[in-house]
Amino acid sequence: MDIKQIATALSKSPAVLEKSQIRSAYQPAEKVSGSIFLGDDAAAIPYHDQWLLFAGEAMLPSFIRKDPWFAGYSAVMVNISDIASMGGRAIAIIDLLWKSNESQAGALWEGMQEASKKYQVPIVGGHTSSLEHETLLGASIIGEAKKLLTSFDAKAGDELLLAVDMRASYRGDDPFWNASVEADSERLRGDLELLPLLAEAGLCHAAKDISNAGIFGTLMMFLECSQIGASVCLDKLFRPNDGDFIRWLTAFPSFGFLLAIEASKVSDVVSLFHQRDIACASVGMFHTIKELNLIQGNEQLTLWRDGQLVS
Repeated sequence: MDIKQIATALSKSPAVLEKSQIRSAYQPAEKVSGSIFLGDDAAAIPYHDQWLLFAGEAMLPSFIRKDPWFAGYSAVMVNISDIASMGGRAIAIIDLLWKSNESQAGALWEGMQEASKKYQVPIVGGHTSSLEHETLLGASIIGEAKKLLTSFDAKAGDELLLAVDMRASYRGDDPFWNASVEADSERLRGDLELLPLLAEAGLCHAAKDISNAGIFGTLMMFLECSQIGASVCLDKLFRPNDGDFIRWLTAFPSFGFLLAIEASKVSDVVSLFHQRDIACASVGMFHTIKELNLIQGNEQLTLWRDGQLVS
């Protein structure tokens, strides 16, 4: 695909479109959030000499209907990933379940319990109620960080690193790049430990967990928080061998992060991921102009500018 076809396909993605205008989602809460910045993967609350991290996720009803076990698993998994992306370690999770179907609710619980065991993060309570026509699920998590990673601290001149666990496959025909369900607990927990270790060693100062809008939807949110721009070289983006590049660009990986790294520290960071057999590479650069540019060969195209898709 050429650069124009890629930009057009990304612009037509509902998830990418939603994330391109993410500020409108959290702007109403800014009046009541006090000194806590909004837009990160988790709220970071000063607590003694550390940070208390607080996050939550809701599962799409269509996801619950189609794959309730994995929806339950994902409710735990993505929350834990949100905490890691902030340089933190998860402490505990609560669930919020509205059930209309006992079979669906049972599958959701089985998935949540499996992820809780694998990541060794306990489910410590929550809320359960009933709805007549729909089963719904949300979950919230708390964690702690000694040194914070945040979406607000990317700086012009930083290199953009992509880190994704490629020891995975798509779950059915959905855009879920699943490197978690078949992995063992020790590997999963050791891989996530990389993020707080990078923060505490001073090797990384800003990061974001890749969401259901994929690499570029997530990067738009990153840029919105840091109020800067970035250019991404499409030829540097590693990918699966199935040949569907757009599916990959809009995929939601179980382990996937965007990192802002000073140029002098890039090789050290890449090496740490490679030591755990996780793909990691520098794929672009942050810059001062608040726009997201795609680069392919000698061509360049602007995909997003100051909160709006332009391609």
